[in-house]
Amino acid sequence: MPAVFVHVSDIHFGQERDHSIHIHNDVKLQLIEDAADVVAGLPAGVAQGILVTGDIAQSGTWQEYEDASRWLDELAGRIGCPIHRVQMVPGNHDLDRKKLSVGGSALLDYIRAGGQAEYEKVFANPSDRATLLARFEDYGRFSFGYRCVLDEEARFATNLRIEVGPDRWIRFVRLNSSLLCTGDEKEEHPELMIGSRQFTIPRKTGEENVVLVHHPLHWCKDAADVREYVHARARVFISGHEHDPKVNVERVADGCDVLMLAAGAAVPYRSNDEYTYTYNIIEFDWDEANDALAVTMHPRAWNRTGKCFEADEKRLGGKDPRFSLGSPNFRKLGPVTSDVDGNAIVEDAAGTEPIVEEVPAETAGAELGETPPMPPAAKGYELALLRFFRDLVESERLRILVELDAIPSDFDERMTQGVERRLFDWLVGEGRLPDVTAMIEKMISERKDGDA
Repeated sequence: MPAVFVHVSDIHFGQERDHSIHIHNDVKLQLIEDAADVVAGLPAGVAQGILVTGDIAQSGTWQEYEDASRWLDELAGRIGCPIHRVQMVPGNHDLDRKKLSVGGSALLDYIRAGGQAEYEKVFANPSDRATLLARFEDYGRFSFGYRCVLDEEARFATNLRIEVGPDRWIRFVRLNSSLLCTGDEKEEHPELMIGSRQFTIPRKTGEENVVLVHHPLHWCKDAADVREYVHARARVFISGHEHDPKVNVERVADGCDVLMLAAGAAVPYRSNDEYTYTYNIIEFDWDEANDALAVTMHPRAWNRTGKCFEADEKRLGGKDPRFSLGSPNFRKLGPVTSDVDGNAIVEDAAGTEPIVEEVPAETAGAELGETPPMPPAAKGYELALLRFFRDLVESERLRILVELDAIPSDFDERMTQGVERRLFDWLVGEGRLPDVTAMIEKMISERKDGDA
């Protein structure tokens, strides 16, 4: 059974002004209605998750993410996937440019005037790195609950994979292309960089990588180096930013392809004949005959006359939207099983949903043989984690940790999201998830009563 994802990019919550508020709200509502209808018509009838390739917000402020939270919850509910299963990367509008300090500006100028050596020198320094990542403060809080946290050392991030065939998995790998953004970057003079600490993505037998990033590669000064790794280690590369949907399959070698997908904008500020409201529904599947990853696109675009979304038959594959990608990491496993004639035999997967598996958070900085910690295996853990970090303010989270005896009432050490996460996991490991969930509900209820 294919793994189905609704893919949106460049939603820009907070960009609305004047009459566009009403138009954009209507577009977002119609997108949910359309996605629900399309997903319901697919064999699975439900989606496994949502992909967001950046620019969720317009200015990277918390109010914009609160609005995005409600919309994503509604979308997830209507397409039948858990509200916590969202894979996201930041765009250039997901950083708060007002938080760029004088020192931070100097660091960006230093990197832009240099190259990879200067990039690595800055990001290898914890203080310099923290200065630049401070601009992502509200995005970081928002994405943390979805377990799409920005890597503290500015490396790639990956912690989710889905089985699309027998022992054949796709793994989502998230890159941050917006680390050097200032708002003045130009396509014709690329100054952005992905950096080698990000683009050295993993390679694993039986897994094909789906890379999520905001900027297309030609916006990056180190595009040539990044492309080499993408060609060698990814089967799908999904970007946003340009508001102009395109798809292309690049042949790397015999039996090895990369699908390069550039998304349109879900909600550009204006809609016209060239740039309009678009989004995608993507099916990831196993091409049994070729032992390959198959990607089927369902591009959707705004009908300006009907004021609704409809199938986009001109772009992203048009009327022939299925791509079978040469997948060397699948073929390394060898035949699934064979009968006497050598024909592959697989179990009848009709009616079964793909296995979605959270895997240890992995980064390029992991030491050889080091096993990253796994989150506790407890039903309801992911939802509780999302609501704990996304829906509660820091004082409410600390009150829960104190009242459940995770920390003493006089605790005065520095508390980071990482420390809070470890304490949250400890409580779950101690069998206190029901208590945590009840406290989350209590905090939200008390706040609503106070606001009434």
